[in-house]
Amino acid sequence: MPYREPFAWAMIPLFENNHAGGDAASPSSPLAPSMSGSSSQDSIVEPISKLASDGKLNHYSSGSSVIVEISNLNKVKESYMEDSLQDPKRKVHKPVKGVLRLEVEKLHNDRNEADTISEGGSITNELHDAGELNNGRHSRNSIDGIHSSLNSSAIVKKDTHQNGQSSNGENGNNFQAFDFRMMARSEPFSQLFHCLYVYPLTVSLSRKRNLFVRVELRKDDSDIRKLPVEAVHPRDQNSTLQKCAHTQISVGTRMSCYHDEVIVGYAALPLSTHIQLLSDVSLPILRELVPHYLQESGKEKMDYLEDGKTVFRLRLRLCSSLFPVNERIRDFFVEYDRHTLHTSPPWGSELLEAINSLKNVESIALLQFLQPILNMLLHLIGDGGETLQVAAFRAMVNILTRVQQESSDGAERNKFLVNYVDFAFDDFGDRQTPVYPGLSTVWGSLARSKAKGYRVGPVYDDVLAMAWFFLELIVKSMGLEQSRLFYHNLPLGEDVPPLQLKEGVFRCIMQLFDCLLTEVHERCKKGLNLAKRLNSTLAFFCYDLLSIIEPRQVFELVSLYMDKFAGVCQSVLHDCKLTFLQIICDHDLFVEMPGRDPTDRNYLSSVLIQEIFLTLDHDDLSQRAKAARVLVVLICKHEFDARYQKSEDKLYIAQLYFPLIGQILDEMPVFYNLNAIEKREVLVVILQIIRNLDDTTLIKAWQQSIARTRLFFKLLEECITHFEHNRTGDSLLLGSSSRSPDAERPASPKYSDRLSPSVNAYLSEASRHEIRPQGTPENGYMWNRISPQLSSPNQPYSLREALAQAQSSRIGSTARALRESLHPILRQKLELWEENLSTAVSLEVLGIIDKFSVAAASRSISTDYAKLDCVTSILMGLLSRSQPLTFWKAFLPVVYNIFSLHGATLMARENDRFLKQIAFHLLRLAVFRNDSVRKRAVVGLQILVRNSFNYFKSTTRLRVMLTITLSELLSDVQVTQMKSDGSLEESGEARRLRKSLEEMADVRSKDQLNDCGLPVTALEVAAEGSTDNRWSWVEVKHLSKCLVQALDAGLEHALLGSVMSVDRCAAAEGFYKLALAYAPVPDLHIMWLLHLCDAHQEMQSWAEAAQCAVAVAGVIMQALVGRNDAVWSKEHVASLCRICPIVGTDIGAEVAAAEVEGYGASKLTVDSAVKYLQLANKLFAQAELYHFSASIQELIIPVYKSRRSYGQLAKCHTSLTSIYESILEQEASPIPFIDATYYRVGFYGERFGKLNKREYVFREPRDVRLGDIMEKLSHTYEAKMDVNHTLHIIPDSRQVNADELQPGVCYLQITAVDPVMEDEDLESRRERIFSLSTGSVRARVFDRFLFDTPFTKNGKTQGGLEDQWKRRTVLQTEGSFPALVNRLVVIKSESLEFSPVENAIGMIETRTAALRNELEEPRSSEGDQLPRLQSLQRILQGSVAVQVNSGVLSVCTAFLSGEPATRLRSQELQQLIAALLEFMAVCKRAIRVHFRLIGEEDQEFHTQLVNGFQSLTAELSHYIPAILSEL
Repeated sequence: MPYREPFAWAMIPLFENNHAGGDAASPSSPLAPSMSGSSSQDSIVEPISKLASDGKLNHYSSGSSVIVEISNLNKVKESYMEDSLQDPKRKVHKPVKGVLRLEVEKLHNDRNEADTISEGGSITNELHDAGELNNGRHSRNSIDGIHSSLNSSAIVKKDTHQNGQSSNGENGNNFQAFDFRMMARSEPFSQLFHCLYVYPLTVSLSRKRNLFVRVELRKDDSDIRKLPVEAVHPRDQNSTLQKCAHTQISVGTRMSCYHDEVIVGYAALPLSTHIQLLSDVSLPILRELVPHYLQESGKEKMDYLEDGKTVFRLRLRLCSSLFPVNERIRDFFVEYDRHTLHTSPPWGSELLEAINSLKNVESIALLQFLQPILNMLLHLIGDGGETLQVAAFRAMVNILTRVQQESSDGAERNKFLVNYVDFAFDDFGDRQTPVYPGLSTVWGSLARSKAKGYRVGPVYDDVLAMAWFFLELIVKSMGLEQSRLFYHNLPLGEDVPPLQLKEGVFRCIMQLFDCLLTEVHERCKKGLNLAKRLNSTLAFFCYDLLSIIEPRQVFELVSLYMDKFAGVCQSVLHDCKLTFLQIICDHDLFVEMPGRDPTDRNYLSSVLIQEIFLTLDHDDLSQRAKAARVLVVLICKHEFDARYQKSEDKLYIAQLYFPLIGQILDEMPVFYNLNAIEKREVLVVILQIIRNLDDTTLIKAWQQSIARTRLFFKLLEECITHFEHNRTGDSLLLGSSSRSPDAERPASPKYSDRLSPSVNAYLSEASRHEIRPQGTPENGYMWNRISPQLSSPNQPYSLREALAQAQSSRIGSTARALRESLHPILRQKLELWEENLSTAVSLEVLGIIDKFSVAAASRSISTDYAKLDCVTSILMGLLSRSQPLTFWKAFLPVVYNIFSLHGATLMARENDRFLKQIAFHLLRLAVFRNDSVRKRAVVGLQILVRNSFNYFKSTTRLRVMLTITLSELLSDVQVTQMKSDGSLEESGEARRLRKSLEEMADVRSKDQLNDCGLPVTALEVAAEGSTDNRWSWVEVKHLSKCLVQALDAGLEHALLGSVMSVDRCAAAEGFYKLALAYAPVPDLHIMWLLHLCDAHQEMQSWAEAAQCAVAVAGVIMQALVGRNDAVWSKEHVASLCRICPIVGTDIGAEVAAAEVEGYGASKLTVDSAVKYLQLANKLFAQAELYHFSASIQELIIPVYKSRRSYGQLAKCHTSLTSIYESILEQEASPIPFIDATYYRVGFYGERFGKLNKREYVFREPRDVRLGDIMEKLSHTYEAKMDVNHTLHIIPDSRQVNADELQPGVCYLQITAVDPVMEDEDLESRRERIFSLSTGSVRARVFDRFLFDTPFTKNGKTQGGLEDQWKRRTVLQTEGSFPALVNRLVVIKSESLEFSPVENAIGMIETRTAALRNELEEPRSSEGDQLPRLQSLQRILQGSVAVQVNSGVLSVCTAFLSGEPATRLRSQELQQLIAALLEFMAVCKRAIRVHFRLIGEEDQEFHTQLVNGFQSLTAELSHYIPAILSEL
């Protein structure tokens, strides 16, 4: 039957970029079943589409398949060789006209099953048992006569039911195209194949004719009638193996023609002898087949064509993984078969020879048949007799060493050997005894018999280098036996029980293990690298055994190891020991391991803890780091192990590791010697252990010893320190906009900066919280949509990968460099990760404190610390660090609980420092922008207040403490911020703080308690056995008000910053307000008073400065009187109060309460009081207020009396003498003494701020006139005006209506005022003459002032006497002068109006009074009753000399002549006449006295006075006739 045969070939790359599994696509099989010389022009049909035959490929894509058209077909030349096909210039190939059209489907990666992928990356399928493999597949549209023959190491897979119909006319099963390059590769055959390729080449007959060749495979030559074996591969993919295959030979003709089959002859090729030949074979052709045609004896009788010449030339190619071409390997296989089948004599010397010659096999063949060779050698080692066993073992070592060296890809374990153990080795599938007893016995016995000279014991390096392979084989063999034993008879869901090793075998393994250990120990000391590898091998051996045999037997091996490496040994040995433990403890069943005795706890864990602690005490830094890392990785692994997620499992694990904490507590110096990174590793482990411990275990640990408990809490403090998270640019306060200290802190590096890549396996999944939503890319992150640069190979997605990469590439030389190398999103993730870690640590520590405080309260733990300092120091540590909201949410309930249980201890004076810290941090939180945090700060302050009520029944002491802490906080908080115009305004922080302080006293804040996780009754305070609530909102409001006042004072002072030097009054007031606000705290009160004193001295306001010194002395005196430890009494304080009224505020109790650490009355001494009294004395003397100096000296004298300091007393009395003399001098002066001038100043205008629409009385030096103060104030306040405002001074003292003033103008109204004496009658209509008040020595303390303003009813300021009214305004100030400040605000203003006649009467009465005063006032300096002559002359001259003053006459003219007299009421008329009569009477008396006093020189003046008086009387008699009779 004729066939159309392949005659041409083409090469196409199947993969993009010509890469197919690492190799370029190969051409079709170099041995394709093709005939040479056949011409096929007649069979070429027209191609479907016209294509240029220039070698271009055209692709048509439909769905997932691709249509490929190939036009560069090449004719195959006769008798081609493999080399000719690879000829780059293709000289031997003529092009063929025609086009091949293929449909190729892409094979997508996701369809590959992982387990079918072999090492080379190709996908392995089972091969059909092959006689001949035809690699062709007919394409639907192929040109008739051409078979496309694609050959590559990948499957071309067709979708059978594409578009609802078969894409091929056949059922397209997958097939594997055989890759002939496999036969030349240096790698083990991993699958069975056994194919013989037969290629008939030529038949050289004398007559040319075309012939068919039929190929058959026969079993033997005995019976020629027997049918051939069905062993030939069919051309059609789906049919079974066939008995024969046909082909065509075309000899010497251009045109091939086809004939029916005619048998010309037979050629026989005995495969048993020729199978190894790869070269061409020439055979003679027989005319007839006879039985036994292969036997030599019958060869002569046979009839051959062409005289028996070898005219039939063919080529063979054997591709087999069963039958080796290599002679030595074949010999070994043959001898092995003879030995195992017992077909040869039993001495086995040929086999021994074959084994020994294996070492000379070339490496490619050795590698290809590696697996069967190893299997056979292992069988011999198992039961081959001692000689064969040793030879096999030695040969095996030799082969393994060669394989390791020759095919080394740099890995420690060769991949072919690993594949052999993992996949190929099946321990003879239960058909023979397992390998492990024999292998371990032989190896062990060789180890003991070094003297026999086998050179195969474990003492030789090559054996030790390959020890891992033998140990893996032993373990695999055991594992296979275990699964065979229990596979069928094990109930579903039960674990496989351990394999019971025979005693002899285990002893053998023990001896072998001991021997190998000795080698490790010896070689380690020499520092050989092999020792470390062997150590790891032994560790993995034990690790694997744990899963297979009884764990206690493994513990014997481990204890053997530990005994060998006992105690503190050389660094390198210790490193080996750590590695060993690290590997074993990584076992999945580690947690469930028993102890050596069934009642014991886990044996391995106790060994591990002991060794790790020893390592932490080691000098070698790398080992310390490794030990800490081992622990962290183990704990991580347990935490994320799905089997141990129940709480009881976690508790068991925690108890397993708990002894480690005990060891650290016993040897704390070991911990302190670690560096920051190691400490963090250890602390993470400690926290994780504690986190899963139950309260009982913890309390039991705390009960052991008080000292250990202290150390335990020291460890917790270390946790807080080492896991602190400072956000970049974090200052004391979150939200302080104006500061950003971005300096690199010297703090220890972050935990995450040291994240080791080794934790990746356990943590990378756990740390990815992203759940992949529908439609996200395969990597699970949405980022690449936003930032494609993130997916670049140098920026991994995972934070851990990025950190590991940065560390390995040494980018992260500093923490900052490491961070900056990260992508911004990853950096943000890192920040978040660190903050979360820090929070988790803080919360954990907080929880432990809570447990401890409960246990301590129930007395189950004995504590020797009255201050509860272990709790307080940790709370302070937590508070002083930046914490997120999560922490604050958990913090309040814990603090409330601790205060409820231990309030008395915590509120006691010993704990002042702690209380102050708590108060400080709560106030700090009250500034936060985050409302949730701020709210919790307010509730926290209320909890403090509640405890204050509970233990002290009042908030006095707490107020002192809060005032102190507020003062400290204000130095950190920025209370002002710059406005756009450069001026200052209140900052957001100050506003938030004020709001929090006000909320503290808000009754409605009870609603917040629930939100903060506290009971609604949290603020109720009831004494033992009583239902009365001690909480008082009134007192809390007072506390809140005091704190707000202090805040405001601080704010005001800060806002003044820029104008301090200009507006001295405002600056002094700022200090004054601060002094008042901090009055509860003596230290702060005194500090601000002294600042104020200095400010006054700079302004030369001596009286005010003196008052400040008095106030300071007063604070000290009060404290001393309150303590009853001084020479003064309350009366002394009262006398001081008369000088400086501020001293009168009774803060005696509070001074005592102010004993807060670092502050308090204990610093206040008698000497300091005397110092400030003396300063006041000096300043009052400078102000010439001697009467105050006298009072102060009288307070200093008792101190010196009590001390009997007579020298000082003498000085005091001398000083007193000079003071009194100064007072006498002042009084004797004819010009009355004035210590100061006073001015009322009214402020009207928005630019004055708080001063707007307020009036003040200013105290100025006595030489300051109205013009001076106007100029001074104009200068001060003009500076405050802006472009839109101007300053204007109101020139008179009339009442101002602020609403009538111009809006863009600021007004100042300045009026001189007179101080009012205490006993003065303000309703008297007399004119005031100030000198009348300078009576005897009295305190010049003024709080009322007046000024008179003339006015008329017709709106004019001045008018005639009959129209002139007078308004007297009396001002009351807040406090009295001299005060602590230069100006006092007017709190009350009253005005009286006097009519013209009252004015006139007042004027006359004033003159009368002045004269009478002069007549009656005694002359103190001389002691007699004579009045002063000079002042009498002055007053008389102004009264009776008509030419000088017509005042009395003008009154008469105005009121007593004509019409006005009729307008006066009779009462007013009588009062006026009476006043005039009295005035004239006093004048007459004064003239008489004057006559008595004068000498000769004044006679003429006296005569003038008498004449004046007489003419005045005559003038007055016209209006008052009765005057003549009166005088």
